[in-house]
Amino acid sequence: MDIVKWLCGGIVAVAWGILSLPARATPVDYVASQRGLGETSIPMTGLALLELPPLQESTPFLPDLERKIVLKLRERRVYLYVGEQVQASYPVAVGKPGWETPTGMFKVMHMVKNPTWKNPFNGTVVPPGPANPLGDRLIVFTPIGNKGYAGFHGTTNESLIGQAVSHGCVRMKNNDIRAFFEAVELGTPVIVKP
Repeated sequence: MDIVKWLCGGIVAVAWGILSLPARATPVDYVASQRGLGETSIPMTGLALLELPPLQESTPFLPDLERKIVLKLRERRVYLYVGEQVQASYPVAVGKPGWETPTGMFKVMHMVKNPTWKNPFNGTVVPPGPANPLGDRLIVFTPIGNKGYAGFHGTTNESLIGQAVSHGCVRMKNNDIRAFFEAVELGTPVIVKP
């Protein structure tokens, strides 16, 4: 059994079977005898002994590295950074002429599993499911004037990934957007470069 006690600004550990004190000896007497001082005349009254709680298993210190999303429109690729290291990279489809994906600095504003899609042209609502053009994940990062919002989402046609075909959003393969969704959070910076 290990006992750790605080004694006058120092720690004295008594480990069962490793360190034993002479019968009737105090920790002060033991330290004095180890240093060749003989018995002490310090009375134990008035010395406060404080038993400390057992030590907890420590976890190594890991800095909380900032995550950021960098979308490169010309490359048709999105990168997820943790600190300065690329954690993941995915091919994407971007906005077509007249509906370009906006460039600039943004932040993740909304994250939705199984989103409902509203057609911006005729108002038709498509519920969650295999026919939904957003797929089953949506990560919104900016409004686009009165046209709605731009975000990352899945697709019903993965063969269009790598092209400029969307209405400003960033389409991703469905498995890619699921992994991406789990790796980011609200407030994650989004940098969109030409």
